[in-house]
Amino acid sequence: METNQQEPIKRGEFLRSLGLSSAALMAFYCMGTLTSCSKGSDDPNPDPTPTGKVDFTIDLNASEFAGLKDATKKYAYKDDVLIAMAKDGSYVAFSKICTHEGNLVTYRLSTNNLYCPTHGSEYDLTGKVTAPAINGQANLKKYSTSLSGTNLRVSEA
Repeated sequence: METNQQEPIKRGEFLRSLGLSSAALMAFYCMGTLTSCSKGSDDPNPDPTPTGKVDFTIDLNASEFAGLKDATKKYAYKDDVLIAMAKDGSYVAFSKICTHEGNLVTYRLSTNNLYCPTHGSEYDLTGKVTAPAINGQANLKKYSTSLSGTNLRVSEA
């Protein structure tokens, strides 16, 4: 009976073969994960306007809009719209989507402006981006407001 005699592998050769196999496997794994680092769109100006036509009326006494009467807040959201009571007591409405990267915009009572806390974009009450204006950053979409008693209508300007 004949036995198959193989020469034993040397330790150095074994470790090298493991290293090459592991390196190849790791390279394929990393290539797949690196492509997922992007958000899918690096457009510095995502569409700042909500989809569809904006035209709605809210009751300022409704609990969901209590933020408009809060002395420290003075704003609330309805769908894709931020509604704020400016320092002069007037109501203003804008797209709630920051034109830099599409994050949520808030109203700052202390400075009477709109602010994106994610990257610091600021907008005045006309919707114009004022700081730190990134090249080509669009202004916020502004909507018309009209008050009748406790009902506030927000519509396309």
